[in-house]
Amino acid sequence: MDFAKLMSAQIKKGKDAAAPSEPNKKYLKRSEIEAQRQAAYQAEQDAAERARREKSERKRKAEEDEAEREEERKEKRRRFAEESRRIWDQEEEAEEQRRRKRLGLPDLPPKKKEGEDDGTPVPEDEDIQDEELVEKLRALDEPARLFGESHKQRLRRYKKRVGADNLAAIMTDGPIPTTLQLVPEKDMKIEPQVPKDKEGREFLFRQLASYFTMVLKEWDATLARRDREVIESYQGQQAYAAMVQARENMRPLFKKLEKFDLPDSILEPVVEIVLAAQERRYVDANDGYLRLSIGKAAWPIGVTMVGIHERSAREKLHESDKNAAHIMSDEITRKFLQSIKRCLSFAQTRWPPTDQLQLMG
Repeated sequence: MDFAKLMSAQIKKGKDAAAPSEPNKKYLKRSEIEAQRQAAYQAEQDAAERARREKSERKRKAEEDEAEREEERKEKRRRFAEESRRIWDQEEEAEEQRRRKRLGLPDLPPKKKEGEDDGTPVPEDEDIQDEELVEKLRALDEPARLFGESHKQRLRRYKKRVGADNLAAIMTDGPIPTTLQLVPEKDMKIEPQVPKDKEGREFLFRQLASYFTMVLKEWDATLARRDREVIESYQGQQAYAAMVQARENMRPLFKKLEKFDLPDSILEPVVEIVLAAQERRYVDANDGYLRLSIGKAAWPIGVTMVGIHERSAREKLHESDKNAAHIMSDEITRKFLQSIKRCLSFAQTRWPPTDQLQLMG
């Protein structure tokens, strides 16, 4: 065998064996390292994005499933409530039928379905032509026609809206809306004695409502005329909150004035307070407020009964309503009495007295 051919075959064989191990070479270029780093980073980002999408898809699917289950639960509760209500109505109707049968009363008339119109015709003097009724509803910014609505139902809806508008028309637009017809300022001066006749008492209630409305309006306007720095300060906000609280607490008093059911034990001291405030005698008005709120009755302190017999001094604890402490009656009375006192405090700053001795402390 030729030695040269043998050596060349061995060299070729060594080159062929070294060719696959070329990627594991000891030294790499910087571009190759950067390419490997970018490839590894991109693979990591792709894996993270796939994991994020899979997690978001699982979460969305879980939320959809939970929403479907919640909708099914709501539908079951609604059906159960309707079924329970229907069964309850049927039991009540059956009980009423048995009671009527036992007492010999006529049976109940069959119930009408919701939205079903009864067969009674509309009186001619109350009926309105459909075209005219539609125009009137549109003028009131109401829907001209509702789905499945009959002419009688449309007429009833129009009358209900007109009635609400008329009620709103007779309500005053003052700080406390009221149905009482307020009197002008020249007619607000009240008499010292509470009238006994109905017409005089109603006019007195209108005078009281007019006076307190005027005081609350002036109070609100005075606070609004302050500087911006004063309004935004803590003291300014506290003063405005006191005015709002006094206005809200006086609403029950206006309700009593509207119903003309204010008892004389409270009406007479209030008349005394308002009369003194109108005459700018604020010290006298404050005395009347103290008599109204605290009263003259003895306030027991400590042990009030040490024996088994009733003492004559104990009878003074419950003499009459005139001496009673109305501020202790209930929470509503206490609040509007305190609001009257706050109105007095503002009135003496808005309409100061000519005699400085009549200023409250």
